[in-house]
Amino acid sequence: MGMPGFEVFGDEERKAVLDVFDLSGGVLFAHGFDGMRNGVFKVREWESQFANYFGFPHAQAVSSGSAAVKIALEAVGVGPGDEVITQAHTFIATVEAIIQTGAKPVIVDIDDTLNLDPAAFANAITQKTKAVVPVHMMGEMADMDPITTIATEAGVLVVEDCAQALGARYRGVWAGAFSTTAAFSTDAGKTLNTGEGGMVVGSIADHFVRARALHDHGHSYEIGTPRGQDPGLIPGFNYRMTELQAAIGIVQLGKLDHIVSRQRKNKTQIMELLKDQPLEFRRSVDPTGDLGDTIVMILPSREIAMKMTRRLSEKSVGTKNLPDAMRWHFAKHWSHLLSSASVSRDEIENSWLPSADILERCVALPVMVKMDEEQINRISRAVVESCQAVL
Repeated sequence: MGMPGFEVFGDEERKAVLDVFDLSGGVLFAHGFDGMRNGVFKVREWESQFANYFGFPHAQAVSSGSAAVKIALEAVGVGPGDEVITQAHTFIATVEAIIQTGAKPVIVDIDDTLNLDPAAFANAITQKTKAVVPVHMMGEMADMDPITTIATEAGVLVVEDCAQALGARYRGVWAGAFSTTAAFSTDAGKTLNTGEGGMVVGSIADHFVRARALHDHGHSYEIGTPRGQDPGLIPGFNYRMTELQAAIGIVQLGKLDHIVSRQRKNKTQIMELLKDQPLEFRRSVDPTGDLGDTIVMILPSREIAMKMTRRLSEKSVGTKNLPDAMRWHFAKHWSHLLSSASVSRDEIENSWLPSADILERCVALPVMVKMDEEQINRISRAVVESCQAVL
C-alpha cells in the first residue's frame, strides 16, 4: 500500500504491548475486569488522545476501517430505503458498508483529483438520498467546500471516509472535520498502523452514543451500572478494538508529525526531479494538506500506462493501487457486489465512463518515510527512463 505506519515500528510499540501485560495483568478486553487491570484502559486512552490530537469532540475505536464506515453511516440514521452516494474510485469496503446498512449505493464519477466530482454528486441527488460519502483517496482530500455546500442545500448528510487520509488537511481543516461523523482506518497499510483497527469520530453527542452502542452489542454504557446489567440501547454487533491495538495506536500517534513531514519532503524531492518530464499529474485541491504518500501520473492512454507500469516493474519500482489493485479500487469491477444491492444492470454497465478514462491511464507510485537519497534518485531515474521509452 505504501502508507508507512509500519515503517516506523520500533521498541516503543514493543514496549507498549508488553506494558499491557505487565501493568494491567494481561487484560486485553476494553471493558471490565477492574480488579485485575489496575486502572489501565488503553482503548479509552487511545480514543481520548485521537480526539484531542485532531480536535474531534468524540471518538469511538472499532475493529477496522470498514466497520468504522458502516457504524458512521448507521449512527447518523442511514438504513433500508435510503440512497447513499459515493465515488467510483474507492476501496470496495466503502460500498460494502453502504450495502450492510441496507441502503442502496449510488456510484458517481471522480474528476482529475481522483476523488468525488462535486457536479456528479449534485446530479445524482434524489428524494431518497440520505447521505454522501466522499472518500479522500491516497492521501489527498476531496474538494470539500463545494461538496458540503451541495449537501447542505439538498439536506444530505456528509459522512467522510478518511481511511487513506489520516493526517491530511483541506484548507487548514483536518480530514474528518467536514461531516457530523467520519471514519478512519489504522490497518496494516495505513498512515498509523494498529494491525487492524478503525475510528469513528464526530461532533454530535447523539451520534456518538449510537456509534458506541452499535460497536458493542447495543450497550448503553450507563454510568455506575455494571456491564452485565447495562440495558441495550439499539441493536448492535461486536466491532470492538482490543487493548493491544490501542496501545500500539497511542505510540504511533506520537509519530504522526514525523511520518507526514518526511513523506511530504520525499514527495517534493521526487516531483522536483520529474518536473521536466512530459507528464500529467493528479490535480490537488490543496497541495499543502496532502499527506505526501503517493505520486499519481496520468498517462495519455491506457496502453501507455500499462507500458509505463511494465517498465517500472522491470526496474524494481512498484505501484500502489493503480493499476496493480484497481479491481479492488474501482466500482466498474464490482458487479458481483452491486447486483445484490438493487443496482440495475444498466447502472452497473453504463456508468463511470469518465472515471474509467482517468483511472485506467493512472500509474501511482508509493512515497515512503524512510526513503534515502539513493532510493529517491533511483525511483526518479526509473520514471525518467520509462518516460523516454514510452512517451
